[in-house]
Amino acid sequence: MNEVVNYLRTCGTFFLATSEEEKPHVRPFGAVCEFEGKLYFVTNNKKKVYQQLKENPSVELCGMSKGTWIRVSGEVKEDDRREARLAMMNENRQALSSMYTVDDHLMTVFYFVQGEATLYSFTEEPKKIQLD
Repeated sequence: MNEVVNYLRTCGTFFLATSEEEKPHVRPFGAVCEFEGKLYFVTNNKKKVYQQLKENPSVELCGMSKGTWIRVSGEVKEDDRREARLAMMNENRQALSSMYTVDDHLMTVFYFVQGEATLYSFTEEPKKIQLD
């Protein structure tokens, strides 16, 4: 899991794909963390992406760094525990502190319940990492 989290951090910005009414929606994200062995990301529960995640938890992340790229696909679930939000804030304070506080009732974290990350390059075979 560390390898996946570290890779997404090196991307700086990665993209999350959701769907709504069978139409894809892709948007940039930038904060991830590992908590209790799971891959987490954060969003605002007032945004459309939040509703899309709740209605259809099948997602895919994609990011690129230094001529390689990662694709993470699977099913996500909201974690409403304060400890999970605190872990996210502690790992991403610089990026998140201007937007959220742990107890603001806006900051919401999701984690991959199950899924697979695949690291790709033009010169090597893809490397698969199970998230469950």
